Amino acid sequence: MISVEQALENILNTIKPLAPEQINISDALGRVLAQDVISNLTQPPSNISAMDGYAICCNESIEAENKIIKLKMVGEAAAGNGYFDKLNSGEAVRIFTGAPIPDGADSVIMQENTDRICQETVIIKETIKHGNFIRKKGLDFTEGKILITKGKILTARDIALIAAMNVVWLMVYRRPKIAILATGDEIVMPGEKISTGQITSSNSMGLYAAIKTLGAEPILLGIAPDDAESLKQMAAGAAGADLLVTTGGASVGDHDLIQKILGDIGLKVNFWRIAMRPGKPLIFGSINGTPMLGLPGNPVSTMVCSLIFMLPIINKMLGIDNNISNHTMAKLTTRLKANDKRQDYLRAEITYDENGNMQATPFTKQDSAMLSLLSKSDALIIRPPLAKAVDAGDMVTIILFPKGNNSF
Repeated sequence: MISVEQALENILNTIKPLAPEQINISDALGRVLAQDVISNLTQPPSNISAMDGYAICCNESIEAENKIIKLKMVGEAAAGNGYFDKLNSGEAVRIFTGAPIPDGADSVIMQENTDRICQETVIIKETIKHGNFIRKKGLDFTEGKILITKGKILTARDIALIAAMNVVWLMVYRRPKIAILATGDEIVMPGEKISTGQITSSNSMGLYAAIKTLGAEPILLGIAPDDAESLKQMAAGAAGADLLVTTGGASVGDHDLIQKILGDIGLKVNFWRIAMRPGKPLIFGSINGTPMLGLPGNPVSTMVCSLIFMLPIINKMLGIDNNISNHTMAKLTTRLKANDKRQDYLRAEITYDENGNMQATPFTKQDSAMLSLLSKSDALIIRPPLAKAVDAGDMVTIILFPKGNNSF
């Protein structure tokens, strides 16, 4: 058996980012940039007003009568339709938010601090400050500047910025195509009639959802029975995929089903068996140049191993930095005994104490067939090999399950 760390290193040393492709900005949400995005313009393109009010020339030649300044109205400037004559001292231009600042103007007075006593005259009722309410040219960004860098997962906020930069086409990493193949005579698809001794293929459906939320494209190959020719034929459906993921047929006693039979059609095994719980019987290799991840058949083992191993594979294919850890710390609410030589991943609920500190409570039962507890879990508590016993109140390392639309 090898350690989780060694297994991850072996896996990621063989995986490379996929080739980029060009897409339209309208299809870019959630995609990963393969190239920096450079602005095509300066924003704002000129000095503009930050308020509705009056553009004025703020200088010493403006004199107040009884601390009230009267200015002559000479025009109007709206967004997209400016005032193009030069503004002189003692003059004002009615201006609206986003409108360009007229030549000669150097301050904007909010309309709430003015009185319009007639068509030609406006009264200023506040102290005039040079540069007030003017957004300077290039305040947000300038033409030619890199604003979003390679490797960024694009959000709605990023899309808004890219549109403001006047950029339409983006280079992003291609979404990996992940083929899923379940194995076993006892497995049937959800909705089918279940005979004695059979179970539904929860692994296939769980992996399908996990692959989609990780930004890849799942391909269901179906369920291969425990038959050599059927397994070979169905595995051939992975041709053209970027990764083949199998479930089942990897534990002691039946691992030859995957290794020997797929070996006949090109499978080369890098390793199998990892010092972890759940998930010990895990295979990694390649089949005719396509990486292959053989997950255990137990439902919880499949999902935990997909989080620990499949996620970083997909991340690397997408150009996402795997050096950004998804581990954090939480305070235990109960005692945990010393660990053996295998790294444990304990399903746990997360709560918060009166000070807002995160607390982790592991479920009493950790059977790898109990999907109901996995569904209730907020996190996995990581117990390293040979870890000493810890008490309630001690800090432990956890992996939080993502929430919301990116739920795992």
